[in-house]
Amino acid sequence: MKVLIIGGGGREHCLAWKISKSPILDKIYAIPGNAGISEIAECIDINISRNNFGEIIKFAKSKRIDLTVVGPEAPLVDGIVDCFDKEGLKIFGPDKKAATIEGSKVFTREFMQRNSIPIPPGIIFEKTDYKEAVDYIKKRRKYPLVIKADGLAAGKGVVIAESEEQAIEAVDDCFIKNRFGISGSKVIVEDFLNGYEVSVLCLCDGKKIIPMAPAQDYKRIFDNDRGKNTGGMGSYSPVPLVDDVIYRQIVNDIILPTYNSMLGENIIYKGVLYAGIMISDGKPYLLEYNCRFGDPETQVIIPRLKDDLLPLLLECSEGNLQRQELAWDENKCVCVVAASRGYPESSSSGDVITGLDDFRNNEEVLIFHAGTKIVNGKVVTNGGRVLGVVSKALTFREAREKVYSAIEKINFSGIQYRRDIALKAEGSE
Repeated sequence: MKVLIIGGGGREHCLAWKISKSPILDKIYAIPGNAGISEIAECIDINISRNNFGEIIKFAKSKRIDLTVVGPEAPLVDGIVDCFDKEGLKIFGPDKKAATIEGSKVFTREFMQRNSIPIPPGIIFEKTDYKEAVDYIKKRRKYPLVIKADGLAAGKGVVIAESEEQAIEAVDDCFIKNRFGISGSKVIVEDFLNGYEVSVLCLCDGKKIIPMAPAQDYKRIFDNDRGKNTGGMGSYSPVPLVDDVIYRQIVNDIILPTYNSMLGENIIYKGVLYAGIMISDGKPYLLEYNCRFGDPETQVIIPRLKDDLLPLLLECSEGNLQRQELAWDENKCVCVVAASRGYPESSSSGDVITGLDDFRNNEEVLIFHAGTKIVNGKVVTNGGRVLGVVSKALTFREAREKVYSAIEKINFSGIQYRRDIALKAEGSE
């Protein structure tokens, strides 16, 4: 089989790495890819914005691609699957209608409310409701308070405001400063729930849904969950706090009712449905849905998957998922993200990355590239999140030791990373 991967981040590198192990694979292409992906796939420099979907389809036809796998959310929300479907090309991911589950937090909140799926209390405000939103915030006495921009915002559209001032600033970013463009034309002001978060990704074929092993990610830039939100600074899987009882609650109270309700509303969902869940006082609540593989959750879930990933993706795209459950490695898996100087407010590009050669063809420590490119034969930084350093072991302690030992050997100007990834999981052993 010939496979095309759309995207150029750590998630896509992880998917390419796993797919490359499939005995039914002949060749992988990636658009646009990155420095790491280029070692296992032929990378093609095509912009993946909606204006270039025709060019991507033309490429897929010219190379007789058997399956296209979409990594990022933006092409899915913009309807790349619909374009491929019209041309009779197989593609893994939800169509535009189904991808609205991530493309609009307001749509998702209203969908959950009418289908009685547990979510935190909250109120929706439109741009014309600016004064009402500010007045509502000023009347609040309990903080933190969560402010969510409606649309896609590269993981930065959710603010956990610790004060009235921060909450109003977050609304101003959307309604006054127009920081997120049309994505900030509506906001949700939502109650903050105490507890812990967990991510559950599910494979879907339009009729059947199979939940995968849970993971937990770290959204804040600094240790001890301080600082601004990011796209994710690390992750681990499995999640010791999620026992069989909690896992069944997540699946039975949130995921399956959502999927069945989508079918009832004629939303045929294929691809990955990613549930961001908060466990508060022993009960799961949906915080958000994403329409694609998570990043960096994918980097700790997929290395634990024993099954061949490629036929699973193909079966989902064809609406014919064969199995009932998946097989998982019992080892613990940890991912630590190395980010560039200035992230998440900005990012530094062009800084030479050293130390990567020590881990070439090393299955003990996996280096998944995110924001990288090759310049004059050297791997350099090219974005905010630069690398994901991943390892598995029998215990979280061993996995953390391997990851942090490895990341200390890698360097680029301004490198920053958290030192507490999976520390609480280690403490549970």
